[in-house]
Formats: sequence, structure tokens, C-alpha cells
Amino acid sequence: MLGGEPQDVLIDGEVVEAVGTGLSADGAEVVEADGKVLLPGLVDLHTHLREPGREDSETVLTGTRAAACGGYTAVFAMANTFPVADTAGVVEQVYRLGQEHGYCDVQPIGAVTVGLEGKKLAELGAMHESAAGVTVFSDDGKCVDDAVIMRRALEYVKAFGGVVAQHAQEPRLTEGAQMNEGVVSAELGLGGWPAVAEESIIARDVLLAEHVGSRVHICHLSTAGSVEIVRWAKSRGIDVTAEVTPHHLLLTDELVRTYNPVYKVNPPLRTERDVMALREALADGTIDIVATDHAPHPHEDKDCEWAAAAMGMVGLETALSVVQQTMVETGLLDWAGVADRMSVKPALIGRAAGHGRPVSAGEPANLTLVDTAYRGAVDPAGFASRSRNTPYEGRELPGRVTHTWLRGKATLVDGKLA
Repeated sequence: MLGGEPQDVLIDGEVVEAVGTGLSADGAEVVEADGKVLLPGLVDLHTHLREPGREDSETVLTGTRAAACGGYTAVFAMANTFPVADTAGVVEQVYRLGQEHGYCDVQPIGAVTVGLEGKKLAELGAMHESAAGVTVFSDDGKCVDDAVIMRRALEYVKAFGGVVAQHAQEPRLTEGAQMNEGVVSAELGLGGWPAVAEESIIARDVLLAEHVGSRVHICHLSTAGSVEIVRWAKSRGIDVTAEVTPHHLLLTDELVRTYNPVYKVNPPLRTERDVMALREALADGTIDIVATDHAPHPHEDKDCEWAAAAMGMVGLETALSVVQQTMVETGLLDWAGVADRMSVKPALIGRAAGHGRPVSAGEPANLTLVDTAYRGAVDPAGFASRSRNTPYEGRELPGRVTHTWLRGKATLVDGKLA
């Protein structure tokens, strides 16, 4: 369990029947979990499944299989597909594909603007009223940089309790940018991506959210300055939440010295100072959740020169291990804190019904079992994801998800897909 004395958990059908000591049930399948940690199933508020349109990178099937391997029982699929998920028809297609495959629940995220072009609001109401019941909207991959459009989106989603998830990147400040702007970019002669390009958008959007009285969520926050803006906004009572990726909790821009495009990501890897600030903010609750920004790419889009390479990293199958190393083993979070940041709060922000619930009698049996004592080198050849663009290849990471259950049905057993 998350702490205290070891306990038994009895699953009956789709729910947790009982939690306690000395439980027994005739004919029940027994999973020995001595020394392991049982968490509520993880929820990822920021996943790229690529289907429809880029099935060479990922599909709903392969992406949800990767999610199950990482301990996830629900993922939110970003809208930057081909066609863009800016209509009820497209979000319903993604939603139904998730239902068909069954490795985890898939909740589509709707685009804020038509075609992610930032010019005209997409069909926000129609997507919300569709079978997919969309509540989170984002142009992720692009920033909603027009303040008027952003205000209108915040006003629109307020009517049904939705949230706009902003990719904070002022485009005029990042033209030609290849990595974090700083000492390393100057030495390498690569175009710099200044922290202010992120921070200025966050500052604007929290003020817009305050003015409108709506919810705004900040995607993949990456700088110490952004942390301070969000902390200030929360102190004023502004309804803002924020996420950090596992890679921004561990990796720094020093890795770009290798010119290995696997380290090219949006937003870019930042400095050690930023990494430490992000960890502290996740620990104290300024940053609400960990989200993977799982961004699969085919081999040819990464195995090329730095300037031509696509931005992004896969992350579903390594996220929990990185969080264990950066947050648990450093003493910044206990396992209850991990459950809060990777299950409870993401489910609350995204309104994922049945997920992020405590491991207790009567709750849906969405569960993840973790062998925290395990240590091993990351081998992307064994990934369930269709893509292999991980920055952790060969790196030793702690922890391994051994079992995942979705509403009582095992999707992962002894580290293998069911």
C-alpha cells in the first residue's frame, strides 16, 4: 500500500471489494506483492497518440499498451492529429478507438482553435456534448498566442466547467530556436529559446483567467520563473493548475552538447537551476501534476541532424521510474505524494470519472503495482510504444510496474501485457 502496514486487497469484478489484513476468497487468483507499492491507476493529462494521421509514430492501440506498461489506466490524447481533433467527429473517433482496445481509458482533448491555427475557435461546445464528453481543450504543439482568442476560449469553457490547457510559447520570441537560451546555446551556436517566451504567456493567461473567472492549465512548465508566476497566481486565488514532465525533472541542457536529437524537445531542456526549482514546486504543490507529454516519432524523424529533427520524447513507460528517482529517492515526495501528483490530481483536473480514487472498498479497481526495489537499464527495444525516441536508453532507473488493472481486468501481469 502507500504506507503503514502491508494489507491485502480483494478485487471482485470491477471494484475493490475489501482492503485489510488476512483477507481470503475461495478460488481467487492471488498476486504476491510483498515489498511492493500499490497505487491508484496513473492518469496522464498529456499524451500524444498520433491517431488519426500519424500511425507510423503511434496508434491508439500501441499508445495505450505503452500506457498500461507504465501503470496508466487513463490518458488524455492531445488534439494535434491529422485531421486535427477540432470537431465532434474526430474526438468521437479517438474515444471509440480507446474503448475498442481496452488497455486504458482514452479521453480526447479538443483543439482550442480550428486546425490549431489560432484564428477561430473550434467547436468547443459540440465536442463537450459529444459521446467523448471533452472537458480539456488545447492547441498543444502551438500556443494560443492571440489574447482575444484565449479570452474567448476561457469564457466559453467556463459554461460547462472545462479547462484550457495552454502550450506557453510566445512564437515571435522563439523563431529559429533550437534549445534553451543560455551559456550552452551560446557555446554551441544554436538558436536560443528564452525562458521569457514561456513566462510571458503564463503571466498573461493567469491574468486572463482571473478576469474571466475560468480555469487555465499550464502544459509542461519548464522554468524557475514560470514556477514563481504560478505560485503568485495561486496566492491570488486564480484558478490555475500546472504540470511538469519527467524529463524536465531530470535532464538539463548540458545534454545538448552531444548533438543527439533524442534530447530535442519542446519546451527545451533547461538548466540545473530550473530542474531544482521544478522539483521543489512539485513537492510543495505549486506544480500540481506530472504529465508525460509522450511524443512518439518514427526513427527517420529523430535519426538526423539536430536542426532537422522533430521535437519530442516518448515517456509513458519510464515516467514513474523517473519520478521515483527525482522525487521519492531524494525525499521530496513519499508514495502517497506520487499517487496525488500522478493519479488523483490529474483525474480531478481532467474530470476523469472513476480514476484517481483511493484504494478502498467500493472504489473502481483501477490499480498499479510497483516493484520499487527494482533497478535496471532502459532498453527501448522492449517498449510497447511504436516509437523508440527515449532519452533514457541505457540509463539505469529505479522501479518497475509489474501489474496494472483497469476496472478489475489485468492489462499488465508480471511486466507483460495481458
